[in-house]
This record gives sequence, structure tokens and C-alpha cells, in this order.
Amino acid sequence: MSQIVEEVLAANLNYIEKFGDKANLTIPPSRRFAILTCMDARLDPAKFAGLAEGDAHVIRNAGGRASDDAIRSLVISYKLLGTREWFVIHHTNCGMETFTNEIISNLLSNSLKTAKLDKIGWSDIGSGAGSDEGKFINWLTIDDQAKSVYADVQRIRLHPLVPQEIPIYGYIYDVKTGQLIEIPEATKLGQATKS
Repeated sequence: MSQIVEEVLAANLNYIEKFGDKANLTIPPSRRFAILTCMDARLDPAKFAGLAEGDAHVIRNAGGRASDDAIRSLVISYKLLGTREWFVIHHTNCGMETFTNEIISNLLSNSLKTAKLDKIGWSDIGSGAGSDEGKFINWLTIDDQAKSVYADVQRIRLHPLVPQEIPIYGYIYDVKTGQLIEIPEATKLGQATKS
């Protein structure tokens, strides 16, 4: 067993001891909202949005992008579990700003091993077989955070399965201060148009 597995299981035992009434939480989130945000380990939506277990849905992926799967989760969150407001929250200093579709596709074509980023850019540090499958994926990279928040709110708002009465708010989380900074154009675009 790896050290990481041991640490996770030990933490879980401590968690179980304090589990308390959490077994009584309902499936629908009690505060009836959802957050789409990045998987970056520096972001803790429970802390920056004041959440406790059972409060809200938090959907995380690389960049906090409105991928098909993220939209699928948001639609389920609304349709079956009653959320009424959604937040799209990207963040400063995101790893998705450090590469393009072409860069990651080329790296994957060369090797499936971990790559590294240095002053020159991304490069492979391992050898081995690669795959051209990365060329068929839109990696949803980011070149401007405010524009990507706007684009994601727009993609969600225009999706045919997203009801117009759901407000969608656009924000950027500042990793240096912890502040949520509204992107007014995104929030305006995400306004509910029907009730």
C-alpha cells in the first residue's frame, strides 16, 4: 500500500469518528445551488463559498470549463435535484493557461508519461509510446480568464436543456487573495429571462 493510500484511509477513520448526523443529509442540496469550478488543489469551494456538507453541488474539472459532461451534471442538478442558481468560477494562475490544444496533442503523441513545464515551455520527461487520440479532443484551454468565464456562461445559457429561469453567475477566484471577482458581462448574460 502506498503512503498516500495509508494517509487517505487514516484520514477517513478520523472522519468517521466525527460523522454524526451526516447520514441524515438529503440527496438534494439544501441551499439549492451549484458551482462549476476548476479541479485545482488550491481552490476549496467549501471554504471560499461558505459551504457545509449537503449545501450545494460542486462540479469540478480542469479549468472549471462548461464541457458536455459539466453541463450534463448541471442539468441533473436542476432537473432531478432542485438547484435554482449556478455559478461558473474560474481562477487566476490556472494551469489551463499554460498550454494549447496543439501543445498537449503533440506531447501526448510523443509519450503518455508526465510532462514538465519550465522557462522554455512544456516538454516530455519520460519516454514510451504516445497516442494521436489527443488530437481529437478539444482540451478547452484558456488564454483569457474573463473571456473563458463569459464563453462558459454563454455555452450553458444557450444549451437547449438549460431552463432560462436559472440565473448563472460568472466569477474568477483570485488564488493570491481568495477573493471572488465577478465578471459582470458573464453574469449579465446569465441572467434569468423567465420565471
